[in-house]
Amino acid sequence: MEITVRQYTENDVKSMIDIWNEVVEEGIAFPQKEGLDQQSGSEFFAAQTYCGVAEDSETGEIGGLYILHPNNVGRCGHISNASYAVRSDARGRHIGEKLVTHCMEQARQAGFRILQFNAVVKTNFGARHLYEKLGFVPLGVIPEGFLLRNGHYEDIVVYYHTL
Repeated sequence: MEITVRQYTENDVKSMIDIWNEVVEEGIAFPQKEGLDQQSGSEFFAAQTYCGVAEDSETGEIGGLYILHPNNVGRCGHISNASYAVRSDARGRHIGEKLVTHCMEQARQAGFRILQFNAVVKTNFGARHLYEKLGFVPLGVIPEGFLLRNGHYEDIVVYYHTL
């Protein structure tokens, strides 16, 4: 399997929606409660500063994606935010690392100076390990900041990385 990360095209949207909705349905990482359909997904991805997809060069399958966008506006508009999703059957293959490093480069190219994650669920150990391996700095914990699908509230950690 040879994974490359590239900018998404409209042909990727169905796969992106499937991956996004899988993470939303799991209810342990994304804040959204509702999934995307074809129309809302197309609009959502088109509204981002950049969307990248991880594609298997041999099969053409999309194994993951990211969205990049401003975290705020005006005097804080130089801070970006991103979300990452990897298809459950493709996890453990370092796709997430490729997505994050590609995203950091795209954020720089878009003029952002900082990449900040507002709500990394404390029990998302894989993501937290990856972010810290890549040099992201944890800023603090927000107690019970995330409502898990099972109704339990979990702490979230805020991270940032200077670009």
